[in-house]
Amino acid sequence: MGKSKKWIWILAVLLPLGVCCAAIGSLAWRYVRPQPAPKSESLFLGIEYLREVRSTPRPMVIHILQVDLQADGIRPLVTPGDPDRSLPLSARRTSEFLADFDLQVAINGDQFHPYHSNSFFDYYPRSGDPVTVSGYAVSDGVAYSDDRPDAPTLYFARNNNARFNQPFNQNQQAISGVEMIVVNGRSVADPTDPQPRSAVGLNRGGRVLTMVVVDGRQPGYSEGATLSELAAILLDYNNHDAMNLDGGGSSSLVVENALGAGRLLNSPIDGSIPGRERVVANHLGFFARRD
Repeated sequence: MGKSKKWIWILAVLLPLGVCCAAIGSLAWRYVRPQPAPKSESLFLGIEYLREVRSTPRPMVIHILQVDLQADGIRPLVTPGDPDRSLPLSARRTSEFLADFDLQVAINGDQFHPYHSNSFFDYYPRSGDPVTVSGYAVSDGVAYSDDRPDAPTLYFARNNNARFNQPFNQNQQAISGVEMIVVNGRSVADPTDPQPRSAVGLNRGGRVLTMVVVDGRQPGYSEGATLSELAAILLDYNNHDAMNLDGGGSSSLVVENALGAGRLLNSPIDGSIPGRERVVANHLGFFARRD
C-alpha cells in the first residue's frame, strides 16, 4: 500500500472516530456537569458580580452584574452601526464586542435578523456578516435602527442618566428589547416556558443598572427561567423597571479578565452545545476602572 493511500485510510478511520468522541464529550458535558458554587466579587470600580445557584423549581445558574452608573470611570456603549446601510451592523459575539472596543463588561442585546441555525455548519450570521436589530438603537449619539417602534428601549444621556421608554433630548446610547417584565416595581411578565434569559433593569432612582443572564437548556446544571421568574429575580435585586433582551442561544455575559482578555461569566448554549457563544447583532457594554 502506498504512503498516500495509507494516510487516506487512516484519516477515513480517525476522522469519524474524532467526531464521535467530540459528540460524546459534548453530551457528557451537557448532561453530567455539576452546578458551580455561588460567588460574589467586586470586578471593577462600581461593578459587582454575583452568581446565584438554585435547585428549585429546577436547576438554575443566575449571573448578576450590578453597575453604579455614577461611579468614577463608568461609561456605557451600545454596538455602533451604520445608518446608511440597510443592514447597519456587523455581527459579533459578545466577547468580540468587548475585545473590539476595550470594554470591561458586556451583555448581548436586541433580537435581530437575518438569522438561521439549521446545523453546526449551516447557520447565519457568522462574525462580520451584515445584520440588523428589531428595535431602536443608538451608539455614541448615532441612531441606526428603528424597525420596531413599539419595542421597549433603554436610553442613556451623556451624563449616564438612564431610563426606559422615555427618550432624552439627546440620546447618547439606546438599546431595545423584547418586552418589559418589571414596571413601577411590579412584575408584568407573561407565563412562559423556562429558557436561557438575558435582561437589564434599573433601580428606582435610575442610578444602579442590573444585567442578568440565566443559563438554560443544560439539564442538571441550569435549565432556564420563565419570564415571571426572571422578573422576580430582578425584583429581588431592587429593580424598579426591567426589560427582557434576546434570550435562548443568544444569552451571553462577558467580563474582561486581569490579562485584558474576555471571559464568559455564563455558560451559553448555541446549537445545543454548552459553552458555544452565538454571533449576535448588538450588545450593551461598559467601560470601567479597576479598584
